[in-house]
Amino acid sequence: MFKFFAQWFSKQDKRQKIAEISLLTGAGVGLLASFILSIETLVLAKTPNTVLGCDLNAVISCSSVAQHWSASLLGFPNAFIGLMALPVMVTIGVALLAGTKFPRWFMVAAQIGVSIGFIFALWMFYMSFVEIGMLCPWCLTLDVGMLLIFGGMTRYNILTGVITGKKVKKFVQNDYDIVLLMIIITLAVVMILAKFGDQLL
Repeated sequence: MFKFFAQWFSKQDKRQKIAEISLLTGAGVGLLASFILSIETLVLAKTPNTVLGCDLNAVISCSSVAQHWSASLLGFPNAFIGLMALPVMVTIGVALLAGTKFPRWFMVAAQIGVSIGFIFALWMFYMSFVEIGMLCPWCLTLDVGMLLIFGGMTRYNILTGVITGKKVKKFVQNDYDIVLLMIIITLAVVMILAKFGDQLL
């Protein structure tokens, strides 16, 4: 088993494999979160006063976030967007791991789509953290998934020359992008703890 993975990694740049795994993992995690959020949205539509399993206290409440106007920005639940878009990301991740080489225009389009999704996830985090003042565990899970997707896609496109530039390529080759990703996650955790603190328990 370990020999198989060692041979598999040796066939390609390990940095590129990390990018592909990050993309696929993020897409899988995000799809799971979107699926659960979609079910919860349908439950709330049927019985608005239902207490969901992730309604733990005054701070951690999926239903409060789901009933805010920002949870249906396009007129339907945001989670449905994930159900439509994330299977595509899963497919791309699996294909890249299998050695598929997509045309440059396709990867550029994928990068644009992923970037828009990442910006949307950041906006949703802002709305939850600042405007609503409550946290949805599955929304946060989806945010982490989008961060992994964006990081993986960007890393892959830089390493394969879809995104050009000596500085950005050196940045990724030194694995500084992974450090940046860890900093973003750590910063988000610190912000949540600083604002809500003991209310989380």
